[in-house]
Amino acid sequence: MKKKRSIAGCIKEFWPATILTPVFVIGEVVFDVLIPTMTGKLLDEGVEAGSMHHIALYGLTVVAMALVALLLGALSGRFTAKASTGLSRNLRREMYANVQKFSFSNIDKYSTGGIITRLTTDVTNVQMAFMMIIRIAVRCPIMLICAWVMTFTINPQLALVFLVVIPVLALGLLFIMTRAHPIFERVFKKYDWMNNVVQENLLGIRVVKSFVREEHEKEKFGKVSKEIYLDFSKAEKILAFNSPLMQLCVAACILTVSWLGAHLIVDGSMTTGQLTSMFSYIMMILMNLMMLSMVVVMIVIARASAERITELLNEESDLQNGPNPIEKVKDGSVVFENVSFSYAKDPSKECLKDVNLTIKSGETVGILGGTGTSKTTLVQLIPRLYDATEGRVLVGGVDVRDYDMEALREQVAMVLQKNVLFSGTIKDNLRWGNKEATDEEMVRVCRLAQADPFIQEFPDKYDTYIEQGGSNVSGGQKQRLCIARALLKKPKILILDDSTSAVDTKTDALIRKAFREEIPETTKFIIAQRISSIEDADKILVMDGGRIAAMGTHAELLQTCDIYREIYESQTKGGSDDE
Repeated sequence: MKKKRSIAGCIKEFWPATILTPVFVIGEVVFDVLIPTMTGKLLDEGVEAGSMHHIALYGLTVVAMALVALLLGALSGRFTAKASTGLSRNLRREMYANVQKFSFSNIDKYSTGGIITRLTTDVTNVQMAFMMIIRIAVRCPIMLICAWVMTFTINPQLALVFLVVIPVLALGLLFIMTRAHPIFERVFKKYDWMNNVVQENLLGIRVVKSFVREEHEKEKFGKVSKEIYLDFSKAEKILAFNSPLMQLCVAACILTVSWLGAHLIVDGSMTTGQLTSMFSYIMMILMNLMMLSMVVVMIVIARASAERITELLNEESDLQNGPNPIEKVKDGSVVFENVSFSYAKDPSKECLKDVNLTIKSGETVGILGGTGTSKTTLVQLIPRLYDATEGRVLVGGVDVRDYDMEALREQVAMVLQKNVLFSGTIKDNLRWGNKEATDEEMVRVCRLAQADPFIQEFPDKYDTYIEQGGSNVSGGQKQRLCIARALLKKPKILILDDSTSAVDTKTDALIRKAFREEIPETTKFIIAQRISSIEDADKILVMDGGRIAAMGTHAELLQTCDIYREIYESQTKGGSDDE
């Protein structure tokens, strides 16, 4: 069983800084606690007694202690910053690396906005809490104990005042923690929703504007924003209870000690210097109690974030390599044996049902069918983007589950329905197919994909910068670049999922001609809506209801398959005769 990963495990190389921080904090506390005692002696033995020797001695001692405490505080701050920022860096890196291992079903489980929130807001919350824990949460308890012990050395009766305050504060903080944590859990889930709304709007901004839906989008964002505001307001009201409670305790302690201390000075059982030291320790105790309460509040906020981060860190891909994965794909042959598939892993909700199919290496397979007939699902099982629920898929005579996934996917190039280009030059995008590709190889595949002519028209040609999402090229240009990128892998299997829908029929024909002549040994799967795109395929599959309704050549299907014949006639005649 795989060991669960924790946030503490991400400290890694920053453990020395994490340990040194409390060490310096303890040193700082020791000198901070001793300073009021020296100040009291300065007043009693120096000022009150009129001794310049003691004034100089204790005065210089106080200054030296203050300087040492300052130095130790600066060192603790430096190491705190190093440890906390290092933790946040490692957390983001570990989460991002784990996301890269996710299968499509894992990605379906987490929204894009949810992953972004975890990598940003949640990590920042944990970083702040960690910084407080290794510094303030160490300093405050030690300071409280030391200061309280020092008050006992001055006057035990006055020191007992704090025993009344501490249980009151503890109950208040317990109330805050138990009430606020569930609200923050809910708030961060709504943050995910808000990020999704923003991302969806920005990606589809052209559609939003073309349909004049700006007001609708503002209402949608306003709704989630208002819900976050209401939840945060509720949580802040609970957290705000901490401040008046602390102020009440501070005021009560100061008044009680002042009243009792005044009587003790009058009675002669306490000196002015001792009362001054007592007040210094009181302020130390109360200030550290307030700081400790702030740490508790931050921990309450960060706890929800930490749970979400840990969840993502420990999410395992449901697709794993076997014990002895095969590294080499023999050829591009593909066999489906009694394959059924359900996204929900539920046999009653299967979108592919009992598929049997044998494709020889080098064949061209056309796939045709209406929307929702599982054409894309069928081809996604070949590079093992999902695993078949029943049956098995063989590539090169081997079950895809027996391959090393990276080795398998290196030999299966897939151009998806949603073509994606990344920020960078055309060369940068093409080299996703082969990072070692030469300029000549890139030009060759672009010619095969009919992309070279329009690239040559750009001023910078192959060094032309592609904006995010490929927004500065047309849909057809984007499709041809994605096809070229796939060809650069020199795959044994090439899958085009409706990838020529945005190009004209002439360009489509030229691409298919190039495939026949230049990559005859590559097995090609072409999902298309136009029969002209697949009519010269070796086999054409007609999908209907998640099954292969018919299979054959173009001529055979025209004779035997009513669905195929109807589509062909509607596309060649426009359906006018039937009308």
